Amino acid sequence: MRVVLAGGGTAGHIEPALALADALRQQDPAIGITCLGTERGLETRLVPARGYELALVPAVPLPRAITPQLLTVPGRLAGAISAAAGILDQVQADVLVGFGGYVATPAYLAARRRGVPIVVHEANPRPGLANRLGARMTDHVFTGHPDTSLPGGQYVGIPLRRDIAQMDRLSLGDKARSYFGLESDRVTLLVFGGSQGARSVNQAALEAAPWLRAAGVQVLHVIGPKNTVEAEPPPGDPQYVILPYVDRMDLAYAAADLVLCRSGAMTCAELTAVGLPAAYVPLPHGNGEQRLNAEPIVRAGGGLMIDDADLSAAWIVETLLPILSDPEHVVAMSEAASQMGRKDADVTLARKVLEIASR
Repeated sequence: MRVVLAGGGTAGHIEPALALADALRQQDPAIGITCLGTERGLETRLVPARGYELALVPAVPLPRAITPQLLTVPGRLAGAISAAAGILDQVQADVLVGFGGYVATPAYLAARRRGVPIVVHEANPRPGLANRLGARMTDHVFTGHPDTSLPGGQYVGIPLRRDIAQMDRLSLGDKARSYFGLESDRVTLLVFGGSQGARSVNQAALEAAPWLRAAGVQVLHVIGPKNTVEAEPPPGDPQYVILPYVDRMDLAYAAADLVLCRSGAMTCAELTAVGLPAAYVPLPHGNGEQRLNAEPIVRAGGGLMIDDADLSAAWIVETLLPILSDPEHVVAMSEAASQMGRKDADVTLARKVLEIASR
């Protein structure tokens, strides 16, 4: 059996595709898997690193408004569709699974042209243009959010890496804190802003550092690879550890009692899967989907939400610090977050894909 996965551009499209690839290989080690991508996306680094074949097609961004660029789309899209169709032919694909993004649109159109069954997975509550198009071509539509509005969509959750989805956070706590140079018996706040960091989150946390330290809270702060800080907290106890990036987010989660972060779809899925409560700061740009990602978790008691414009050191000290100082409150939030998590979305989706491909 041969499966083609179309999910390139951002980690939010690529990581679920790779998690599904891992689950498919677990079900059938002999299965052939090819990932479609473009030369400008993160997939050029992430896909080969995970041991999967990557085939490239031209990137065709679709403008959301009527602009001169719109006139160039049909010709460029036709070339991308032909390239995607050629790859489907070459690997003799039995099924195409799309996760959205630039590469998904030509992939869906190529699969329809070749008569290859299409599976759509949409991670966000507000579907992107590519997946809205793909959902019109198939009855096999799955969603990562319970409130996603796609016709016929079946909620399965977002496929996650096994090392996160199956992690026992509590048993790994001491090892994880030692890994980052933190003390094993301190309350720990994890701060991060997504794969690239978030300036407003970084600034508020750093300004709150003296009060956090005075309350006995240690901090693991991932500022993002493209960010710098003007002034780091001076050395002291408890620790305030600043890192540009972390390639072991499973250990970062295991080290933490509470998180201050953005609310991207993958972040929300991972935190609920491991039962970590969070203060979510939705990205203030875009179509508001980050707020929608976090709202069900907040309603269930597994987190709280603060607008980016309202986030400050004072808010952290007045709102977050009392929670960190109340172990029973943290435990209750952790249990509520865990109830919202989906640990087996990768296996569930893999079984459905294999069933569709076998028909």
